[in-house]
Amino acid sequence: MATIVSHHHRLFSAATRFNSTGRDSRRQRSGANSVRCADVSTVTSENQRVTVSNRSDSLEICRVLNGMWQTSGGWGRIDRDDAVEAMLRYADAGLTTFDMADHYGPAEDLYGIFINRVRRERPAELLQQVRGLTKWVPPPVKMTSSYVRDSINVSRKRMDVESLDMLQFHWWDYSNPGYLDALKHLTDLKEEGKIKTVALTNFDTERLQIILENEVPVVSNQVQHSLVDMRPQQRMAELCQHTGVKLITYGTVMGGLLSEKFLDTNIAIPFAGPAINTPSLQKYKRMVDAWGGWSLFQGLLRTLKQVASKHGVSIATVAVKYILDQPAVAGSMVGVRLGLAEHIQDTNAIFSLVLDEDDVNSIREATAKGKDLLKVIGDCGDEYRRA
Repeated sequence: MATIVSHHHRLFSAATRFNSTGRDSRRQRSGANSVRCADVSTVTSENQRVTVSNRSDSLEICRVLNGMWQTSGGWGRIDRDDAVEAMLRYADAGLTTFDMADHYGPAEDLYGIFINRVRRERPAELLQQVRGLTKWVPPPVKMTSSYVRDSINVSRKRMDVESLDMLQFHWWDYSNPGYLDALKHLTDLKEEGKIKTVALTNFDTERLQIILENEVPVVSNQVQHSLVDMRPQQRMAELCQHTGVKLITYGTVMGGLLSEKFLDTNIAIPFAGPAINTPSLQKYKRMVDAWGGWSLFQGLLRTLKQVASKHGVSIATVAVKYILDQPAVAGSMVGVRLGLAEHIQDTNAIFSLVLDEDDVNSIREATAKGKDLLKVIGDCGDEYRRA
């Protein structure tokens, strides 16, 4: 560990040089690449699935993931049976990748019930396509092998799987280098077959580079990324393209703010517009405020509505497709309120939508009016580490 820590400053300097020297070439690339998949060679002909990989580790996932944060409370009461039936409908519609976490209420338990229903009631072909991605968000305590193993075994038991398809690791405190110990133990568990792929969530560019230089085979980093929050394209995507690590994005529809429901609304007047009444709406409303405020956000929604109307789709569909087309992005999350609301049709429309040059230019022009959140907040995940 002493050797790893001693590299810290050198790697930071390397990351800084890497990002500064690539800035001009990145600007030149952004226009040309903005409407192409990050790695077209790994996307199936249906444009629905993509493979994330590092060395011999690989996992094929659906490019639009069903996010299960909404099962943790705050969005309405989730009925277990209704939720599992909804999960089956999503899987039957081809939306076969579910993203959850150890702290998302009953999410892992629901997946365990769901995957057993798939095993019993669905063809083997569907079972082979279903993926359950989870996250481990431990307190920054000493990361011993037994502590890591016991924690992962809890998720394996709850999800009723021998091997976790993907374990996405989060760390709160970078001043504590224990995250490297944790990742070493997770890699050991992967070698034992307890985990198929190791990944990250909410790590910044500097720490991702440190992890990769310590030869931890992470396949992806899950980060907040939307038309309002383009931070991942400023530093993170460049490192990802250089190393092959992919981005999985969340907050891409901003908890529903990027939708017709909030178009032409004034939320400053009590009860005049839709309520900002869920944890996700409240979280992403703060991002809107940091980006430039509600009036500027309305301008973005109007632009998205024009593009959506042109293609006969929803604002949310356009918002997700634009992010999916960004460099290094393998997949984007769309939250599912299982048994309460369903967006299968809008979600599947993402796969057939093609944004043309006029669409991309108008969207880019609207987003450019906001503030640079990298300067306001910091790099990916920094919002979780700063007061």
